[in-house]
Amino acid sequence: MSGGSAEWFRAARFGLFVHFGLYSLAARHEWVRSREAMSDADYDRYLERFDPDLFDAAALARAAREAGMRYAVLTAKHHDGFCLFDSALTGYTSVRAAGRDLVAEFAEAMRAEGLRVGLYYSLLDWRHPDFTVDRYHPLRDSLPPEEAAGRDMARYRAYLHGQVRELLTGYGPIDLLFFDFTYPAKGPAEWGAAELMAMVRELRPGIVVNDRLGIPGDYVTPEQYQPDAPLTRDGAEVLWEACHTLNGSWGYDRDNHDYKSPDLLVRMLVQSVACGGNLLLNVGPTGRGALDPRAAETLRAIGAWTSLHARAVHGAGPSAFEPPPNVLYTQRGDRLYLHLLAWPLKHVHLPGLAGRVRYAQLLHDGSEVRMQELDGGDHEHNNLAPPGREPGTLTLTLPVVRPDVLLPVVELVLRGEGH
Repeated sequence: MSGGSAEWFRAARFGLFVHFGLYSLAARHEWVRSREAMSDADYDRYLERFDPDLFDAAALARAAREAGMRYAVLTAKHHDGFCLFDSALTGYTSVRAAGRDLVAEFAEAMRAEGLRVGLYYSLLDWRHPDFTVDRYHPLRDSLPPEEAAGRDMARYRAYLHGQVRELLTGYGPIDLLFFDFTYPAKGPAEWGAAELMAMVRELRPGIVVNDRLGIPGDYVTPEQYQPDAPLTRDGAEVLWEACHTLNGSWGYDRDNHDYKSPDLLVRMLVQSVACGGNLLLNVGPTGRGALDPRAAETLRAIGAWTSLHARAVHGAGPSAFEPPPNVLYTQRGDRLYLHLLAWPLKHVHLPGLAGRVRYAQLLHDGSEVRMQELDGGDHEHNNLAPPGREPGTLTLTLPVVRPDVLLPVVELVLRGEGH
């Protein structure tokens, strides 16, 4: 940790990412302006039509809380430079376009549901007249050289710092900042990263900041891949958050139907917790600001699981015990949780847990799971009895029928904390 107080972040484990902006009207990926090398005039057709009449921050906050999420992050400004907040530094805002300060609505609604408030802010800005043209910029092949030469990153840097100050002083306590992103053409020097971070810490001493300024932050951000082990830096474990889309696009992408299933997303959440990380799961509201039906149903399905299994995730983390195949362990104090990735026939064998467990139950319904220690010695094969196991192995006897939940979980009450 280089700064903020991250205990809430570590305990939360699950958050909602919301990508919404002018690109939502194009409905073909949030990078549409860069991909199609649109001019300002080309892109302004979305500005002229921007009317988020179905953006209901209260409903979004409720959906996040009911899904089991404990914090939410909104794109205050994405790479296209369009701001979802009121800014004295530009008129390129949702307030000017539609009379709506969506950051204010979002922050108020999330706090009302008891969620922590995070804001995403892109370090890139394809609309600002001083942001220098590079390989990602939509005007990379069309801006006259003399115009490109007149751009000044120092002026843009002052704008960037000024907008972050606006966000941290005008919207109540912001708990998390997600900057995006440093790349070979532009890095900490272009952003004034050290000075920016110092300002953020001064304005919000307890804030949690990610690692994409190009200097160390409070946590690291694997994107679109799922770590299967704790993440480390210089041999020490670090806080991390895997950020994932539902279908491969962050912004609304009407024709992309490559959705992850709810059971896969729950497994990804549990794998994150088992490896000491968080999951930040994205939705991209439609051009009118509503969740598309598939996204809404996915959140509801995840919520049906978290409503029964929350304590295996929230406040939980990795366990020192070694799980058997097809099992993920999370642990919270004296409670060890077995997440069964594959449903076995009757028995699951847990090495090293003999004599360490007081009670076992299926978490979704609180029904007891019987347990025994099988003789570890050599014996003659018996057609009607399972073979012996290594000493120290605890064997659970499960029902034949798999519980009708996305991921079955057994809760073990350990004999004393700290095992």
